[in-house]
Amino acid sequence: MVPSQPGAPSSPASFTRSLPPVRYWTVSEARAYLPRLRELVAIVQDAGLMAERAGGNGHGRTADDDEVQTALAELEAGDIVLRHLPSGLVDFPARGKDGVVYLLCYRLGEDDLAWWHRPEDGFAGRQPLPRDPE
Repeated sequence: MVPSQPGAPSSPASFTRSLPPVRYWTVSEARAYLPRLRELVAIVQDAGLMAERAGGNGHGRTADDDEVQTALAELEAGDIVLRHLPSGLVDFPARGKDGVVYLLCYRLGEDDLAWWHRPEDGFAGRQPLPRDPE
């Protein structure tokens, strides 16, 4: 048996890094946030359209980079995932009373937040709210 070095970790568990906590949204919180979400996604979408119109040649103003970065940072700070920019597909992490983690799923143009899915099922697995514990 090789003696451990001073200051070396004593077990493999010492190498485990903890992940930052995730913000879990309730349906009512996510619904209340939808007006702001729509604004943020529109900012990022507009920047993408302007960049596309510029032809990617590096000329012309594409968008206010600070505004786009601020919008993306706000989404990230809320653990909101922008899945598909052109359609404005967004997921909010949520956790049921039964402890199951799932995603509240919203797409720009929908009137309300009305869908959820398990992380492994993706958009194709969307089911109508409310989510009943299984």
